Amino acid sequence: MEEIEVSSWLTLNALKNEASVVEEIGNLQSGHCKSTFCTIEDDFLELCYSDSASNFLRRYEDKSEFQEALKNRKEEYGEAPYDEDLNMEEVFEREELEENSQSNEDIDKF
Repeated sequence: MEEIEVSSWLTLNALKNEASVVEEIGNLQSGHCKSTFCTIEDDFLELCYSDSASNFLRRYEDKSEFQEALKNRKEEYGEAPYDEDLNMEEVFEREELEENSQSNEDIDKF
């Protein structure tokens, strides 16, 4: 395994955009770290985002080392599935509609 410190989330995001994402572990909204496990051609990578420590990129020698690291990260941070089709704008609109309908129900009670 090789590890490189990365100072910017933009750099990690650029790599992520070019990679094939296998799985994301952790959540920066509820925790301090998030790891994105991905592949670019024959390289097995872990992109580690952190809001409290250094960000880094890890490159694993082979698929078995990559899978072992993925398993270990799941144990450390818990599982958070990656959904590449998730459209955040649709999610916010749906939540807003639910909140508005709940408010209207509360008003109707009076």
